[in-house]
Amino acid sequence: MAVSLNLYCNEAPNEIVVSCEAYDDDDDDNESDHCSVDYDDDLLINLFETEVYQMLESKVVSSRFHHNIVTARKDAIQWMLKVHCFYRFRPETAYLSISYMDRFLSARPLPQGKGWPMQLLSVSCLSLAAKMEETAVPFLLDLQIMKPRFLFKPKTVQRMEVLVMQTLNWRLRIITPFDFVYCFIARISSCFNDSHQPNRLCHLFSLASDLIIDICIAIDSLDYPPSAIAAAVVLWITNLSVDEQNLGHLHNGVNQGMVKKIYKVIEGKRSSLKLMPQSPTCVLEAALLCKEIAKYC
Repeated sequence: MAVSLNLYCNEAPNEIVVSCEAYDDDDDDNESDHCSVDYDDDLLINLFETEVYQMLESKVVSSRFHHNIVTARKDAIQWMLKVHCFYRFRPETAYLSISYMDRFLSARPLPQGKGWPMQLLSVSCLSLAAKMEETAVPFLLDLQIMKPRFLFKPKTVQRMEVLVMQTLNWRLRIITPFDFVYCFIARISSCFNDSHQPNRLCHLFSLASDLIIDICIAIDSLDYPPSAIAAAVVLWITNLSVDEQNLGHLHNGVNQGMVKKIYKVIEGKRSSLKLMPQSPTCVLEAALLCKEIAKYC
């Protein structure tokens, strides 16, 4: 039996504080680290196989989110990215938080005419994503910064987290474009003799991270394989066209048709997309990652 949405809709009035003007933002800084992964052919094949299962599972959901929730989704993502930048979270955390929210909205509707359910969903998805990716996660009250419209007690957010996890069938660890992008950057750079230019590798990774999040905001990423998103991004930032030769440099498991669709989206919307502001930690992380990328060249 499906869990009733009343789990979080019948909260007591004293568990939601509408006015947040008196709430003081904390200035805690949490540094993030990145785990290195050795990409061999067997691992990539396993990623592609898992990706196929993940895409088939996403097709089972009953519907995509409706037009009347697009604006609310956009506002929610903007708030999550502001908090993401404040705490200097990893790019993967931003992607996961948006993915969790989209998967939830695709599986069940939110009550219309109320602003707080979407805000509660945003806090819960960001919190879950941070717990999956970050080594230091703020308290739930400390996570609700950057002038949110509503403020929720920790137990209210925790109940919503359970509902989100149940709706997602407890599948929080998913394949993302970041699982492919490091290897793709290394392989394409190696083909064009850029593998021994650390500054260029760092620059490419920074551009790729920003562009992946931009795409996730602009499209319904549930319809596209993560490997195709990563491939389109890498080809775009390296000024390469989508053809069999360039895709062959990445991996023969990449879906060329999907890559072309995403590439066209980038071409059509790139000028209107706003990159995530870089934090010093993001720059430092990119510098560390270029050392990992160099291992694949």
